[in-house]
Amino acid sequence: MVLFTTSSSKVATASALVLMKYVFPQSEQMAAYANQLDFILNTVAASHNLDAYLQLLKRDGTMTLVGAPADTHPSPNVFNLIFKRRQIAGSLIGGIRETQDMLDFCAKHDLFQTLR
Repeated sequence: MVLFTTSSSKVATASALVLMKYVFPQSEQMAAYANQLDFILNTVAASHNLDAYLQLLKRDGTMTLVGAPADTHPSPNVFNLIFKRRQIAGSLIGGIRETQDMLDFCAKHDLFQTLR
């Protein structure tokens, strides 16, 4: 599992959740994950550039948005979607407690893929 965060304080929390990698989005580290991820759970509740994350998805990958920003996201580049059949989905289901339960379930059933 990989955590993309702008907050270094979240790294300790990520380590407690058995996250193996963390990446700061404004760094060169992002390029190493291009076309590598099957799924992104985007929990950011602020408007941000979705294209930066779409480029990390493999063919047929999905990014699910669960954060609801006050201002809309900039429109993603359609080519980031159609050439690799990537998808953007959304969900209103689940708060912090439900998200933690989901992460615990994934860890218990070894559903996290470690990137090496």
